[in-house]
Amino acid sequence: MTSTTTDTPTDTAPALSEVELLIGGMTCASCAARIEKKLNRMDGVTATVNYATEKARITHPAGIGVADLIATVERTGYTAREPVRAEDAPRQDGGEDARTATADDPELSALRRRLTVSALLAAPVVLLAMVPVLQFDNWQWLSLTLAAPVVVWGGLPFHRAAWTNARHGAATMDTLVSIGTLAAFGWSLWALFLGHAGMPGMRHPFELTVSRTDGASTIYLEVAAGVTAFILLGRYLEARSKRRAGAALRALMELGAKDVAVLRDGREVRIPADRLAVGDRFVVRPGEKIATDGTVVEGASAVDVSMLTGESVPVDVTVGDPVTGATVNTAGRLVVEATRVGAGTRLARMAKLVEDAQNGKAEVQRLADRIAGVFVPAVLLIAVATFGIWLAATGDTVAAFTAAVAVLIIACPCALGLATPTALLVGTGRGAQLGILIKGPEVLESTRRVDTVVLDKTGTVTTGRMTLHEVYAARGTDEKQVLRLAGAVEHASEHPVARAVAAGAAEQAGPLPAAEDFENVPGRGARARVAGHRVAVGRLAENAGLPEELARAKEEAERVGRTAVVVGWDGAARGVLAVADAVKETSAEAVRELRALGLAPVLLTGDNRTVAEAVAHAVGIDQVIAEVLPEDKVDVVRRLQAEGRCVAMVGDGVNDAAALATADLGLAMGTGTDAAIEAGDLTLVRGDLRVAADAIRLSRRTLATIKGNLVWAFGYNVAALPLAAAGLLNPMIAGATMAFSSVFVVTNSLRLRAFR
Repeated sequence: MTSTTTDTPTDTAPALSEVELLIGGMTCASCAARIEKKLNRMDGVTATVNYATEKARITHPAGIGVADLIATVERTGYTAREPVRAEDAPRQDGGEDARTATADDPELSALRRRLTVSALLAAPVVLLAMVPVLQFDNWQWLSLTLAAPVVVWGGLPFHRAAWTNARHGAATMDTLVSIGTLAAFGWSLWALFLGHAGMPGMRHPFELTVSRTDGASTIYLEVAAGVTAFILLGRYLEARSKRRAGAALRALMELGAKDVAVLRDGREVRIPADRLAVGDRFVVRPGEKIATDGTVVEGASAVDVSMLTGESVPVDVTVGDPVTGATVNTAGRLVVEATRVGAGTRLARMAKLVEDAQNGKAEVQRLADRIAGVFVPAVLLIAVATFGIWLAATGDTVAAFTAAVAVLIIACPCALGLATPTALLVGTGRGAQLGILIKGPEVLESTRRVDTVVLDKTGTVTTGRMTLHEVYAARGTDEKQVLRLAGAVEHASEHPVARAVAAGAAEQAGPLPAAEDFENVPGRGARARVAGHRVAVGRLAENAGLPEELARAKEEAERVGRTAVVVGWDGAARGVLAVADAVKETSAEAVRELRALGLAPVLLTGDNRTVAEAVAHAVGIDQVIAEVLPEDKVDVVRRLQAEGRCVAMVGDGVNDAAALATADLGLAMGTGTDAAIEAGDLTLVRGDLRVAADAIRLSRRTLATIKGNLVWAFGYNVAALPLAAAGLLNPMIAGATMAFSSVFVVTNSLRLRAFR
């Protein structure tokens, strides 16, 4: 990824660039905290390092290059590199970034192999130590033979990382594991070769707590081997779960078509999809993916958008309709003209939003990171103090040593580091699958506090398109004739009301006759000659005077907020058509779901109050704010906030962008404008208001999962360290518990994948 200028605040301020680096060698949250601290000490650099995604997002001035940033990370004892750019990556399943998404990830395979060998060797050692009846003469030497490869080779990643960190004057989770296992192994070697533990016939009782024994006859091979195997198991499950957690984003990025049939001089030429340019025309056959965002220029079909939006019903498209890259053509042949390619496509922007959210940090995570940064040194001090206190109180070196090793091994900042990012990974990934894009972790806090939701009417609660609703014909006049003649006149007009009349007439009355001598009179309607009649539509037709039944029909239509269009021919009014912006079928259900979440809905619109109240009544909204100018929508949001409300705003238009940004939580309909989408905190890819309720539920569930993880991670350490220091935990049991804590946090986060 190349650095791109993102901020130039003033003429004198340095230009800032942003870069993303892949970080290698991190084994716990304290590693991420240390790298972040080192990077942030560089002049003008702002860095966020995410342990779960193994990425650093860095903003840096022009005077500091990417090479300088990488060098700083490497001096800290870790590796860093820029991700492979999409245009540089191999087309097929090559490349490191592509392969990490697969189950055959080499790092994961190597870890699995190390775990398997260590577990097979450690199991007999643990059994011999835990079940005295299995102990035969010289069993301790078999235990040493089996345990040595586990501690030395199986624990090599911990020892190597501990040594690297020590050279840089730092301590991490690996330091605790390495010191603990090597101390247990070293004690055992001393007892076996210089003490009495190596004598034939030696027996070793197993207890869950610390007990007074003869140090020269005590070995801890089961602790050294068992803890190594348990922690390797924890690391493996954690690594696999982290990859599963990010699977939704990887799946989103891989949705696009790989190649496309582009039209060149009337012939189809197959080229890689990433070589498409704006303006290219390409062919999409039934069953093929649409290669990029574009407009249909030939053909008609139904497009399956479920993989992008979660919407299960295919969308009908025809000439002039926009289509989105990565969706699937299910029926007819289409020719599409590309309007957006590469990073500008809807799919790429969705993936970028999700990735930015996953790389961000919630405020609670920053607190956890600060704690993790000082946690390891604090544990080392507690272990030393534990050894000293036990030795002074009991005079028993073995008991003091056992308690100190248990303290080293029980400590687990990993769970703290994983609590927020794993939940964010899964929550935002699941949201992307459902057509919900969460822009950042701070958004989650807002969803918890929101108590009022302001709904823009046009395009949000309603379809945003005028639709023909009712047809009233004068006595003795055929309804279909009214529709055919009115539709023929309006077919020649571009006015939204005229388009609604023409579309409704064609649907209900069949093919429309041709209109001649068409004349449009702004503000009054249109007229033309159709099938031998001089037909007028709109106020022009009212000039002939309305019969009583048509006058009542017109009054009733306007009373419920609809636009009444009068149709007449040959000097007489013959019918009234009622046209309105149709309420979306799902809006009433969405309002009920929002109320169930404890939110008070408010309808906001620039339309007149009669229309607004009719729509509000149809969907079950009590509070209506109507006849608001676009620039005044911000003032409405601020006024509600001044009343002490925490406001969410749902909108889709350019005129909603400022209000979306002002609200405590902005939800932009993905079917709307780019300005609205950029201003929103949450983007709802589908134009279905029910997704707004789903988005708030998912965000709240994700936040609850983060808090549950943090409660466990903090609570575990608060409870476990005193127990270990008090001698109430055998070091091997401590190691198993420590490994379980990280696995628990990741597994708890993975439950979000089941969100419906």
